[in-house]
Amino acid sequence: MFSKDFYNVWILFLVGSLSASVLPLMHSVSSLAGNNLVTSMSYATAPISLMIIGTALSVVLATSSMKYLGRKKGLMLLLSTGLCACLLAALALEIKNFYLLCLASFLLGALNATIHQMRFVAIEAVAEKQHATAAAIFMSSGIIAAFLGPEVGFFGRDLFEIEFKGSFLLAACLVFVSMVSLLFFNEFTKKVIEVKPAKIKTSKLLSNPMFCLALASGSTSYLVMSFIMVGTPLSMHEIHGHSLESAKWVIQSHIAAMFLPTFFTPFLTKILGIRKLITLGLTLFCLASFVGFSDSSTIGFWIHLVLLGLGWNFLFFSATTILPQTYAPEHKFKAQTINDTVVLSFQAFAALSAGLALNYFGWKSMIVLCVIPIFLMIVVLLWERGLKKKLSNI
Repeated sequence: MFSKDFYNVWILFLVGSLSASVLPLMHSVSSLAGNNLVTSMSYATAPISLMIIGTALSVVLATSSMKYLGRKKGLMLLLSTGLCACLLAALALEIKNFYLLCLASFLLGALNATIHQMRFVAIEAVAEKQHATAAAIFMSSGIIAAFLGPEVGFFGRDLFEIEFKGSFLLAACLVFVSMVSLLFFNEFTKKVIEVKPAKIKTSKLLSNPMFCLALASGSTSYLVMSFIMVGTPLSMHEIHGHSLESAKWVIQSHIAAMFLPTFFTPFLTKILGIRKLITLGLTLFCLASFVGFSDSSTIGFWIHLVLLGLGWNFLFFSATTILPQTYAPEHKFKAQTINDTVVLSFQAFAALSAGLALNYFGWKSMIVLCVIPIFLMIVVLLWERGLKKKLSNI
């Protein structure tokens, strides 16, 4: 873990810790900042929703940039886009332009897409037997981001006369420092870039049950998590009357719960196996929904979001571990593009619908709706398991 083989992984850990802080910052303050610029709460979550839509649309840009420019230059290009987007968001608040804030949030999608791709870069930086460890190290950068992002967001809230302008200026500083850190990254040698791209049909990838399982697990993790997480600050503060400090604490705890298990998830994977780990994640999603539906106190929100974060970790880590096993090295860019596009499209849908669902149906109805993707994921898991047993008996 601390050998020279993991040098690039630790550089990516540092880059991810700083740049990914912008994402929990956005989740914590964007809906509140947006709510200051609109007349209806239904539109307050539009900035975070557009960021996730921008993420889904930027996946092809992210993979293409790294395919043609190399991992290092491609990452630097995408990080610079995130830096400009943070500055644009600060300007939007300065001139009180909600549409400009939405544009800045959309452009931040490129930064989010970059962070998603970094986990694959970390995996490629080490030997196959070390993939799970590399993925765990990089994903653990989210723990730092979980606390740093909201703290920076609320610290910058009153730095200037315009509320939250300082939050986005500080976010720009974080992205800039992450770009400086990336300068120490060593571009991959021939063993990675020597592989010639080869075409493969999308239908061929989707015909692999394991690929579908990875796709479904990643999609479910983000669909349920994002739907609830985006609505939480507004639900806590605007509807249930909890303080902004409490909302910040809950969001921080939730994001920490998303990434803290990464330290022991690789060991759980060895003990339980991928499919049982996915089952455990779905069980935690169900428990989270029960707590959230029955308790709207601050502690109820905290338990709900922590269980949600743990469930997300098990589902997403499983998806990340399974995916590289389902394609040949020369097909990696297409497979990763399809995976992230589908997963992030579901996340975008969840984030975009969260504000509308909260406004028109209420918090408890939102929680009930989460049962649908959880049930469908169980169906996919049973289907893949059945096919695996059938093939093993042939």
